[in-house]
Amino acid sequence: MKRQISFGQALATVVGSVIGAGVFFKIGTITAQTGSTSMTLFVWILAGIISIASGLTISEIAASLKINGAIKYLDYTYGRVWGFLFGWAQMIVYFPAQIGALSSIFGVQFVSLFGIKARYSNLIAILLVLFLLGINLIGTKFSSKMQSVITILKIIPIALIIIGGLFNPAKIPAPIIPLTVGTGHSFPTAISQGLLSALFAFEGWIVVTNLANEVKNPEKDLSRAIILGLSAITLIYVLINYTFMTVLPIDQLTNNNNAAFQASMKLFGQFGGKLVTVGILISVYGAVNAFMLTGMRTPYILAQDNLLPFSNKIGKANIHTGVPVVGAFIVDAIAIVMILLGNFTVLTDMLVFVMWTFNTMLSVAVIILRKREPELKRPFKVPWYPIIPIISVIGGIFIVVSTIINQFVLSIIGIGLTLLGLPIYYYMQKKNN
Repeated sequence: MKRQISFGQALATVVGSVIGAGVFFKIGTITAQTGSTSMTLFVWILAGIISIASGLTISEIAASLKINGAIKYLDYTYGRVWGFLFGWAQMIVYFPAQIGALSSIFGVQFVSLFGIKARYSNLIAILLVLFLLGINLIGTKFSSKMQSVITILKIIPIALIIIGGLFNPAKIPAPIIPLTVGTGHSFPTAISQGLLSALFAFEGWIVVTNLANEVKNPEKDLSRAIILGLSAITLIYVLINYTFMTVLPIDQLTNNNNAAFQASMKLFGQFGGKLVTVGILISVYGAVNAFMLTGMRTPYILAQDNLLPFSNKIGKANIHTGVPVVGAFIVDAIAIVMILLGNFTVLTDMLVFVMWTFNTMLSVAVIILRKREPELKRPFKVPWYPIIPIISVIGGIFIVVSTIINQFVLSIIGIGLTLLGLPIYYYMQKKNN
């Protein structure tokens, strides 16, 4: 594949992958779990700190190893089976579920904005997947440039809401200190459940490592894109959620999926509500494109090592565009099936658990490689080692353990779907041998 993705395009992919629907919809869930403005903002900040620590840690691997993506990082550190399982989980659950869920949200918002009958929302979602598939098949360079434009556009309505909130003369008090929880909420439960919900809104940044072999200067640009992208996202999330809480009282925010619309109505009037809906459409559109841009490369990476049936077909990229066409069809076909099935809450909760399990392993891998290969050239070193990697590892363990405690059945399903890849892995190993 050609090295044709600039730092700006990689940064846009990070921001575009993460900022989707979560920034607009998670405020209702988190306020219900915490019951207070101070704890709500705290879990957003804590989620950002854990994500940045994880990004800093994994960026050291991305800059040091001349290999493509998190799958290969796990291969290199733990052995091929772990890299395969991570790629398998991404291919059959993570990317299709993200594309399917976000496309469905797009469909629901689209029919609402234009007054179309609700039963057509799934059709709109599928048409969006097919449209973006066509855009991505044109070529990586074209879709990356489009991602940069969409990322800028999606920030505009968010910026308007934040600025409108900061200069709002009729602010509702939203105390940041002392750190408390609402009546009837326990501190440990509020922080664990709130953090899990907030971290879902940060999900997606690691997928940019799949583009490592296509970034022009991966040793510097990949780590910079991850770190700057996550830092900017954390600031945006904190500011916009603070704005929501100064415009609407917390009892109106609790379990309210239309909080962004209602807050904008108060700030800007009737036009504001429509503006936010357009902003959500642009934001979700960009997120779907970002997941599609990176997701199609997961089957390609696995097939390059002959780890999938028909690897000779899947592991080929178009000689003119550099796009792994078969990989794109695989991921998007599963996404369309998920749109038709419709149970995305279960899938997204499950994929967060699975992905953070592997994220934690990647953070531990930095410590392992520091001990195992001290002479490895490291163009980027995680600062304040080992404090930052330890924060990342502890945060990851907390997420995994909390999910097992609070959503045991989902955890088992996630583990089961991941382990389904083992028979394929050992079959292909036997065949290759």
